Amino acid sequence: MAHFGVVAPAFYSHYNAMAALSAELAGRGHRITFLHQIDAGAYLKDPRLGFHALGQGTHPAGSLAASIERAANPGGPLGLRRVIQDMARTTEMLCRELPPAIDALGIDALLCDQMEAAGGMVAESMDLPFASVANALPVNREPGIPLPVMPFDFEDSERARHMVEGSTRVYDWLMAPHAEVIAAQARRLGIAPRSAMHECLSPLVQVSQTVETFDFPRQALPPHFHHVGPLRLSANTSASASMPDDGRRMPDIAPDRPFVFASLGTLQGGRFGLFKRIVQACRKQGVQLLLAHCGGLDERQAQALRDAGADWVVAFAPQEQVLARADVVISHAGSNTVMDAIAASTPILALPIAFDQPGAAARIRHAGIGLSASPRFASPAQIGRLLRRLLDDPGFAQRMAPLAADLARAGGTPRAADLIDTALGVQQQPARAAAPADAQLRVASLG
Repeated sequence: MAHFGVVAPAFYSHYNAMAALSAELAGRGHRITFLHQIDAGAYLKDPRLGFHALGQGTHPAGSLAASIERAANPGGPLGLRRVIQDMARTTEMLCRELPPAIDALGIDALLCDQMEAAGGMVAESMDLPFASVANALPVNREPGIPLPVMPFDFEDSERARHMVEGSTRVYDWLMAPHAEVIAAQARRLGIAPRSAMHECLSPLVQVSQTVETFDFPRQALPPHFHHVGPLRLSANTSASASMPDDGRRMPDIAPDRPFVFASLGTLQGGRFGLFKRIVQACRKQGVQLLLAHCGGLDERQAQALRDAGADWVVAFAPQEQVLARADVVISHAGSNTVMDAIAASTPILALPIAFDQPGAAARIRHAGIGLSASPRFASPAQIGRLLRRLLDDPGFAQRMAPLAADLARAGGTPRAADLIDTALGVQQQPARAAAPADAQLRVASLG
């Protein structure tokens, strides 16, 4: 069996998906070690998943919270620039510190989140097999396909192609600090020139949490790209492997009134003002509302939302169970919530905030499985009108059916692990011997 290193952005949702995939591989006898700044180790709860701290000089203990806060609330152009600079500094640190750590730990192969370019570059420079995992919308580029961060609908026309080309140039201009780091590190590592994340993907195997029918119509994905659906813990893996038991349970839902679930994910769960508008809209429509803020609100704010009309306000809820019962979900259009909603055939009202969420909202509209609005400008009245359309028109749920069927066939975490095992040729490969212990390298298994 092999020793896999895992390289992913230090965000909870990305680590949660990679931990599920890693738990599946660990159950097959592989050894797993996540590598990142020390604070990221707190995301891992499965004792089978090791963690190796990097970047203690540039990314010391306690520094992750500030970068996550900037990512969650970038504000204007200056704030967005700081988020991009955070990405660039992290990629630079990982490119510098991964190679000696990989050698010291005897790592045989890498699992690389598409959103962190360092993993693929370092693997290529060390001649290590690696897999690319799209935990958000795939970054694979293709003429005529809007980038994941863009809110545009797909259109097969010359005008639309020009729009895609123009928006891609703007995106690349904004990402210049990150591009400069990728280019500089590619030179330092002695690999072919490149300057963007989509140029750092695996030539062996790429897996995505999406399904093909959710994406815009693509023509140029590589043959080793596979839509596997959500990366979740398999049935034979304890839930404690990725998260603690925090008492999540289903509420008692009255059968005679529509039921709506609202969540803005782990990064955006502190948006009290947006939650308040959602509550006001739901109260006006006479629906039952369960709101999950993922720890982003304090109890005073939670109580204020209950006082405003929310039936239940909780930190976390059993999302898959709730969506199976919900008539509509109001969401930031994060990948996990969207895929879970498709699996449950629950129409989506998307309020995309950042990252790939505008692109996910555009794909929701394209598939006819939901509607979207601006999280900044949508009033309670507008949210209410869109919610009423979703509740009254059965076509949204009906159009979910083929996507849900594709999701059920996609294979999920077990198929992703099968593809990676096969493509990387690590099923029978003996683990690579670790280098002699180095006092400067600290390995910590976090349970």
